[in-house]
Amino acid sequence: MLKLVCFGDSITARNEGYAKPILATKLSSILKDFEIINSGVAGDNTFDALKRIEKDVVNHNPDLATILFGANDAAFHKMIDLETFENNMIKLVHSISPEKTILISPSPVDEEKQDARNNKTLREYALIVKKVAESNGCYFIDLFTEMLARDHFQEILKGLENDGLHFGEKGYDILADLIINKIEEIKFRGGR
Repeated sequence: MLKLVCFGDSITARNEGYAKPILATKLSSILKDFEIINSGVAGDNTFDALKRIEKDVVNHNPDLATILFGANDAAFHKMIDLETFENNMIKLVHSISPEKTILISPSPVDEEKQDARNNKTLREYALIVKKVAESNGCYFIDLFTEMLARDHFQEILKGLENDGLHFGEKGYDILADLIINKIEEIKFRGGR
């Protein structure tokens, strides 16, 4: 059986009413040939990620790993500058290996409910994630653009917390579909 590690912050970690993390639950229901390991920790930024990547990702020896950080790096009260964020993302990618890594950009927020982040700033972090993916030869999912392009994207961002950042089931359906489609694309290209 193949292994997929989902590595990230609260967006990866949240249960959103499920017994286990919702992202892992949704992926497990479709990706039958993968063991899904959820390594999300709420509140983490890329510095926290670097401290735990060996234990929470590398030691699992995954066939693929998703990396989804940026929401906390871009938060006004604990912001990590773009250059440091980029360097941290590069280190994360190379800890796993680019050909096994699917980088996911941070998602947008509902600015009417979220006062610690805005979409102008999050877009800058999303562009860094894309740049790191392109320059390091790993896979990329542009969650920021995908969600922002949806009609009434604020509805997608409505989760149990309803804070404009932590999205609900609709958001996780989109994220899970994007990951599943990317894995299918990788398999089709003969990457796994």
